[in-house]
Amino acid sequence: MSQSISDLEHDIEQTRARLDQTIDRIQDRLSPTSIVDEMLGTVRQSPLSGAYDGALAAVRRNPVPVMLIVAGVGWLVHRMAQEAERKRHIRAAVDGAEAVPVIKTGAARVYDPDRPTAHPAADRVAGAGDAGATI
Repeated sequence: MSQSISDLEHDIEQTRARLDQTIDRIQDRLSPTSIVDEMLGTVRQSPLSGAYDGALAAVRRNPVPVMLIVAGVGWLVHRMAQEAERKRHIRAAVDGAEAVPVIKTGAARVYDPDRPTAHPAADRVAGAGDAGATI
């Protein structure tokens, strides 16, 4: 009986060791460097590998201009995203302005979000209250 328990413990230890090795191999394959290496290996096996190698050599010879180009493209993308957000914000403001109910007084009225809203009826009520207080 004790021999079978020790055999089971030994099997469990071996299984744990194999599992640890498998996890280590998976972690090595999923590390950023191995993923990049795998992608580069795929590119190098393609018909465009000569162009890739030439571009990589040019980047290694001229890192500063490449970084400036990358920064410029990143800036351009950032500005385009800002402009798209600004247009979306303006469009939402215009759509919201159309949804504001307009009081029909006979004169054409346009909602302008930059101008304060006039409330003549409220002004008259406040003025009447003030007049009543002085009497």
